[in-house]
Amino acid sequence: MSDLLTVRARLAAPVETVRRALTDPAELRVWLAEHAEVDLPERYEFWGRHTPEGAAPHQRLLHADERTLRFAWTLDGVETTTELELTPEDGSTVLTLRQSHFSFEEAMSGSSIRGVLQTFWALAIANLNAHLEGRPLLPRTDFTSADLRGELLIDAPMDKVWTSLTDSEQASAWFGFPIGIEPWVGGRYAMGGFDAGYAAKVVDLTPGQALSVDWGPTGISTWELAESGGRTKLTFVQSGFDEGNPPYAAWSGSVAGLAELRRFHEEADWQPIWLAEEMPSNA
Repeated sequence: MSDLLTVRARLAAPVETVRRALTDPAELRVWLAEHAEVDLPERYEFWGRHTPEGAAPHQRLLHADERTLRFAWTLDGVETTTELELTPEDGSTVLTLRQSHFSFEEAMSGSSIRGVLQTFWALAIANLNAHLEGRPLLPRTDFTSADLRGELLIDAPMDKVWTSLTDSEQASAWFGFPIGIEPWVGGRYAMGGFDAGYAAKVVDLTPGQALSVDWGPTGISTWELAESGGRTKLTFVQSGFDEGNPPYAAWSGSVAGLAELRRFHEEADWQPIWLAEEMPSNA
């Protein structure tokens, strides 16, 4: 069963600036895709290694005006529909993404590339906001590679970043979802909190420096911290998975979350960009 996914985010720019970032092919090549071509109202295409099934463009423009962009996007032989709607709000912009044909089952099993849609867009929107704020981008997922690793500089001391990675309350705040963490080897790492049922396992930990969590089939996530010119360099790696079916959905979601970790430390009056997300509905 497919669902209609709705995601809302408040972006740090007026509507006109956000629309330009969404429709200028040069800007799209910065934050979204390796390749992009736009000729409104006829053409809206993006492709390349940072796009699912990106060997060629698979989008077909359906509608474009000053506030809305809607296109068909064929993935795994199915034509999905993506809509991006912009709403002005006190000098910023609320972006509402509506994506058809998203399936949690496909996301969990990796049975279809459509399973990456939720976290693909989460990372894309996080990078769009970073682009608008003038921050370095998060590593974009390379859908042609099984090498899942990246680095991020955070303008905060190592001890504070470490606490935010290993304290349940702080991690839940910046990730935007309850996380229960027992920061010791053998401890639980529970997405959804300790009462959610399944919990991953902490398999390695160097206090103040490194943490590894075993998720089972999607592999082991490792976060390592190092001091870098008064800032903290965070290196993150996913390993131990089936390289014939890399966990692109899980990886993209975890990287998207790190955008808020950085903002959590660097914004004096931090507020997450993500607004209340509507639960997927049958489509």
